[in-house]
Amino acid sequence: MATSFLKTTPNVFQRHQNPFAFVANSISARTSVPISQKRRSRSFALVSMSATPVETSLVKSPPSSQNTGIPIMVNACTGKMGKAVINAGEAAGLNVVPVSFGCDEESGQTFEIGGKEFLVHGPSDRESALVSALERYPNLIVVDYTVPNAVNGNAELYCKVGVPFVIGTTGGDRDLLHKTVEDSKNYAVISPQMGKQVVAFLAAMEIMAEQFPGAFSGYSLQVLESHQASKVDASGTAKAVISCFNKLGVSFDMDQIKLIRDPRQQLEMVGVPEEHLSGHAFHMYHLTSPDDTVSFEFQHNVCGRSIYAEGTVDAVLFLAKKIEAKDEKRLYNMIDVLREGNMR
Repeated sequence: MATSFLKTTPNVFQRHQNPFAFVANSISARTSVPISQKRRSRSFALVSMSATPVETSLVKSPPSSQNTGIPIMVNACTGKMGKAVINAGEAAGLNVVPVSFGCDEESGQTFEIGGKEFLVHGPSDRESALVSALERYPNLIVVDYTVPNAVNGNAELYCKVGVPFVIGTTGGDRDLLHKTVEDSKNYAVISPQMGKQVVAFLAAMEIMAEQFPGAFSGYSLQVLESHQASKVDASGTAKAVISCFNKLGVSFDMDQIKLIRDPRQQLEMVGVPEEHLSGHAFHMYHLTSPDDTVSFEFQHNVCGRSIYAEGTVDAVLFLAKKIEAKDEKRLYNMIDVLREGNMR
């Protein structure tokens, strides 16, 4: 899918004097002073990364004329990310095999996704299903978008059977996850953030933090993030950015993140399009100098899931090349994928 996911857009919070105050005090959106009026006396810098609804809507493209033939097994195929990866994989010419892992309630059932029927296997027959799939598709790569409490168990199974995998599921014991891969010498790409452009932004933040420690000493930080109501925990991406700001000299605890999960606030205060209330990731980081004369904002907004699905497909293609080359390194992340270049 040849689309640009990065575009500088007007600040979605401009309609309100202070979105953080809106959350804390439940101020009506209609009575707030425009943010532009408040900031005329300040030096101000805005870095905005926004994926528009049009750009991230997953339009099914015709299959690639260069079918890679790489077989992938998408676990949790009935989930929103699973479906997005299936569509993106098919569009890129990958061979999405009609088998998947699912929950007990789905076990033994067949689901039609993207015009193909998928047989879902429950927890009790995961291993036999995976072994059978690997025998039929020797170059199989698994894509995992299951649930946090299944991360470590699934990874152990993939490594036991010897199936390379790409895992975008968050949660679980991440140290144990990495150790499982390293001990087994299995190939894997592990990243809780698969959006290539967001990962690039995080990498840039890490470089800045390493090269200019303490550059923002004394600055105060406010962090607001909005996700669909089903996401109960704070964003891992937000936590990674905050860690960089900590290295830059900013004092901020993770429990200070303001989580927006109420659909009304997301519509009126954050500016999330109604059609993307069930799938979005809006983040804003606001820095203010000690004397309140300088402020910076870093903002990245994503509507839909195609940015993550496209990044997942690139991770699969990257991993297949590493396997073919018999690369000595076995465990990778999305930074490795970005550094490789040649992404679609």
